[in-house]
Amino acid sequence: MNTLIAIIGLGVLCLLFEIMNFRKAIIPITIIGLLAILGLTISEYNSPATYYNNMIVVSKFSVAFSSLFIVLTIFLVALSHNFYENHQSKISDYIAIKIFLLSGAVAMVSFGNLSMFFLGIEVLSISLYVLAASDRTSIKSNEAGLKYFLIGSFASGILLFGICLIYGAMGTFDITEISELSQSAELPSWFFIGIVLLTIGMLFKIAAVPFHFWAPDVYEGSPALTTATMSTLAKVVAMATLYKLLTAMNVEITYGFQIVIVVISIASMTVGNIMALKQTNIKRMLAFSGISHAGFMLMVLLSTATAAGSLLYYTSAYALAGIAAFSVILFVCKNKGNEEIHNFNGLGKSNPILAAVLTASLLSMAGIPIFAGFFAKFMLFTQTIQAGYLVVVIAAVINSIISVGYYFKLILAMYTKEPEEATAKTPFVFYVVAIIAIILNIIIGIFPSLVMNILA
Repeated sequence: MNTLIAIIGLGVLCLLFEIMNFRKAIIPITIIGLLAILGLTISEYNSPATYYNNMIVVSKFSVAFSSLFIVLTIFLVALSHNFYENHQSKISDYIAIKIFLLSGAVAMVSFGNLSMFFLGIEVLSISLYVLAASDRTSIKSNEAGLKYFLIGSFASGILLFGICLIYGAMGTFDITEISELSQSAELPSWFFIGIVLLTIGMLFKIAAVPFHFWAPDVYEGSPALTTATMSTLAKVVAMATLYKLLTAMNVEITYGFQIVIVVISIASMTVGNIMALKQTNIKRMLAFSGISHAGFMLMVLLSTATAAGSLLYYTSAYALAGIAAFSVILFVCKNKGNEEIHNFNGLGKSNPILAAVLTASLLSMAGIPIFAGFFAKFMLFTQTIQAGYLVVVIAAVINSIISVGYYFKLILAMYTKEPEEATAKTPFVFYVVAIIAIILNIIIGIFPSLVMNILA
């Protein structure tokens, strides 16, 4: 609860700085504030508590994922200075929206009541709608914002309908009471329909097949920093929330439900990877890559033993690699007007450090040792085999091999082709964010217990 209040206070402070014309102080103060909030959040790790009649629940799960969200937001805010340098008059708006987005993310993993869950998802979604359409002079950005708004509203409607059915079956929004009542011998059929609708709504949010069709267009049309936010922070939040929804309400995942998850998981991996092979636009490629990673993350729902720890590890590995990759993409494609792969030609010669970081992040996403992406997939595969779903692991291994094809298409462009034009001087912040993110990825890859033991 203290974390949530502090985040909202920081967002308001950003807006006040605009009024006082302290624009240059907004980003450094925000980063310092987020670091302080991260310390505050970690301090609550061994102090589980509930607030406001169980509306907010502080647990190891909420603290671990909230800390991850705060770290990702620090990286995104740090990248904002150079990305929005031509829009200094609006810098406070962009930063404040990202901070309020973070408050929605924290609420989504800290809820103890379905009304708080819905409030959190709406705060996060509305922030993303605004950011997606924030480039008002771009038709693609306007299209992305409108498309995301329409699809997101549709998904929110499905979620709300599911919540209503669960309330109708249980007579309460409280997660603890729902969990206790779900153990009764006879449950109304609409309780299970409500759970299905909640799951469908969250599958829209993580862009899993067949609810993925909005992602490529929205990712491509949105400003690159917004795409980075959606690809890393928003996807991780949605997956963690789906996991908490199904476990906190003590929902018995039947064999039929698991088979549906198996089909969606395999379909997401396969469709995402095959479509990514055809892309020449780096943002569309990463959009389809994200769809395939959503399929990998869904494997967590098939096993119960240490599933929360595996989910935290996979999301951390994926998000850190994504942040590192987008740090390079933001620099290379700045002022280019597009994010085509040919922009990366010869980057290995013109800027070997950023080329190495992008290569490492792509290798992590592909699941190559020593990066965290390999161990994240290895843990998921092990648990899924133990749960008796060998076919999913076989499909996942095949798809991991396929993914190497489109990741290496970009890597080869950086190291085997000549630069098309002279590279501009790289702002220091791009180096800092890219290098720190990929070093964190490598550290948790070499020492996976650092993350796995958090939720043990």
